[in-house]
Amino acid sequence: MKNIALRGLAIFMVLLVATTLMMDVLKMDFGSVNYWDRHGVFLLFFLAVFPRLTLLFSSIATGGFLWWIGFLFVPRILVASLATVAYFHTNPVLVVMSWLIAIGGEVFEKWGVGRGRFRVQTFRGPGPTSESHHTVIGDDGVIEAEFTKK
Repeated sequence: MKNIALRGLAIFMVLLVATTLMMDVLKMDFGSVNYWDRHGVFLLFFLAVFPRLTLLFSSIATGGFLWWIGFLFVPRILVASLATVAYFHTNPVLVVMSWLIAIGGEVFEKWGVGRGRFRVQTFRGPGPTSESHHTVIGDDGVIEAEFTKK
């Protein structure tokens, strides 16, 4: 658990440095729109809990190839990226919270899947010593099969 938290913190710090470099060195223009002027608390809740459905059915802008890749594989990180671009200057606390939810949600989702939460069971039939099979294909194309268990 401690290892996962450290990885999440490291990813967050890398993203923070990257955003700062884009703003200061590359002079990228991040949005100056206030989130609360356009949206409310319910959108925040649904973006955190159901990011794919909310992105699909809300008025949030869609994009090109990278947007769809993010939508399919890492929707929470897509939401945090869109929040950073649109609301970084006016709502920095909201953007930081979106990144924490994004990183935490993706890490724990992948961690839960990797720990055998979803199990696939395969059925292996009895071996050849306990069962005999006899299959005949007739002239009319009908398959006749006989299974006996010993």
